[in-house]
Amino acid sequence: MLCQDVGPAPSFGDEIRSRFMTDLAAASTLHPSRSLAGWALATTILLWASAYPAIRAGLDGFAPGPLAALRYGVAALAFLVPVAAGRVGRPRRADLARIAASGGLGIALYNLALNSGERTVSAGAASFLINCSPIFTALLGRLLLGERFRAWGWVGSVVSLAGVGLIASAEAGAAGIGAGASLVLLAAGCQAVQFVLQKPLLARYGALATTAYLVFTGAFCLLPFLPAALRAIPDASNTALAAALYLGVFPAAIAYATWSVVLAQFPVARASSFIYLVAPLATGLAVLWLGEWPTTRALLGGGTVLIGVALVNMLGRGR
Repeated sequence: MLCQDVGPAPSFGDEIRSRFMTDLAAASTLHPSRSLAGWALATTILLWASAYPAIRAGLDGFAPGPLAALRYGVAALAFLVPVAAGRVGRPRRADLARIAASGGLGIALYNLALNSGERTVSAGAASFLINCSPIFTALLGRLLLGERFRAWGWVGSVVSLAGVGLIASAEAGAAGIGAGASLVLLAAGCQAVQFVLQKPLLARYGALATTAYLVFTGAFCLLPFLPAALRAIPDASNTALAAALYLGVFPAAIAYATWSVVLAQFPVARASSFIYLVAPLATGLAVLWLGEWPTTRALLGGGTVLIGVALVNMLGRGR
């Protein structure tokens, strides 16, 4: 974007207010298709937030690997619908390696790490830790894609890492940063790599087709865990089984479909800013669904993480 210096650089508060007013003005002039996209955005955020307590509920009847395999087996079956409708074509041969890496890391390894971490980390804390993914994405974009990373980006990264430390220490207690928090951070790193790898795929195929490719790839990578998942079904409680099926149909299949509607109407940066709402919603849903009340230190750490991510996304990246 070309710009011309017409005076002193805007302050931190001026830039935040400017961006907020721009988004507010855009939201006040939504035409019908944008209004539909707004509902799709709300649905996506709510369903993604519900995934964290649903994972905790599913782990009562399934081990982390089988739960992930069952979830994405169901999601893969759901994505056969747009394939049958002709909405998803075959990818190019040249993109297969990128799709395999994106789905293997962003779906399979991400869910194995997140599910394993949530055995000891509460749903709300896990959702805040996953919010570090934009930090990792920005750093990878700087290293691999040559994207600009301004001083505020480094400040935001340090702030977020301080929040991570608070959350991790709150979850592990006197023992310090536990393995569960480390696994959730590994999941956030996998998601960041996926975001970087899938950028060309989104531009070439669109959100729906790209997500279908990644879901099919992730489900294929998780196939070794599927027999154990099927064997566990008879002994699993109805709540755990319902949670596993819910994860496959709603946060995986339906939420990604509604997200594709959002991306068709809104710029990616504007739509992605609403993902900040996932963690607070997940924390509230965990209270209602599981009775998991967050500690004061975890809430403080979660808020610190969100402030740091906001600094990176709003002020830290070059335009």
